Formats: sequence, C-alpha cells, structure tokens
Amino acid sequence: MSEIRSSASPALRWPARSNDRSGTRFFLAMAGKARQQRIGAEIQRVLSELISREVKDPRVGIVTLTAVKLSPDASVAQVFFVPFGDRHPADEVGAGLERAAGFLRGEVGRRLGLRHAPRLEFVFDSSIGEAIRLTSLIDRAVRDDQHKVDPT
Repeated sequence: MSEIRSSASPALRWPARSNDRSGTRFFLAMAGKARQQRIGAEIQRVLSELISREVKDPRVGIVTLTAVKLSPDASVAQVFFVPFGDRHPADEVGAGLERAAGFLRGEVGRRLGLRHAPRLEFVFDSSIGEAIRLTSLIDRAVRDDQHKVDPT
C-alpha cells in the first residue's frame, strides 16, 4: 500500500499548537450554532409539510410552526406552534401533536437523513398573543393622548 504524500509543509497540514485555544472553541461553537440553525430550519420545513398532509388527528387541524429550537447536542427539538383560528384550543392541538410526535420524529429522521432524530417537544407560542396585546395597549395609550391634546 502506498503512502499518501503532501507537498504542503507540516505547519500547513496541522493547526498550530498553542496554549490559547479560545479562538478554536469560538469557531467551533459558531459552526455548531450555524449547523443547529440549519437543522432547525429543515426540521421546521419537514414538520410543516408532515403536519398538514400526514397527521390525521382531528384535534390538530391547521397549525403554524413559528420556530424550532434545537438543544446543543441535537437530542431535543422544541417546536413552537400556534393553532390557526379558534376551531381547537391550544392545549388540544398540543395533545394531538404530542400523540403524533413518535411518527413525526421517525419521518423527520428519514427525510433529513439524520442518524439520530431529535425528540420533539411541542410548545404553544404565546409571543404572538403577547404582541397583539401590547399593540392594543399602545394603540389605546395613543388614542387617550390624542383625546387629552385635542378635546374636540
């Protein structure tokens, strides 16, 4: 068997050794976060498709997936959802999604080619409701200020 030779000097083939490895850790951490974000986005895309087409649970209905947060070791994915309309309450939709979590996990792993698919945890995303509430409070404060300035 022949030996593979490189024309690059040993200094170029191997990273420099030093006692300060903080730069390396930072680079690896950033690369890991970018990978987590890419995987999270792909999981969100696949889950959106699966929930709309494959999940037959009547409690689920139409659901918007707002975000997917992956744990650092990619073993758990928190999937944030908002039910569309008032047809089903959020807790019922969450129960339906939890019931389908095993099926969804297997399909996500198959479609994305992941060796270990993350465990899916479905969480109701209350940030949209909070944003609506805060917007209405701001609008009311602006209207009150306009009535105080212009009494007509």
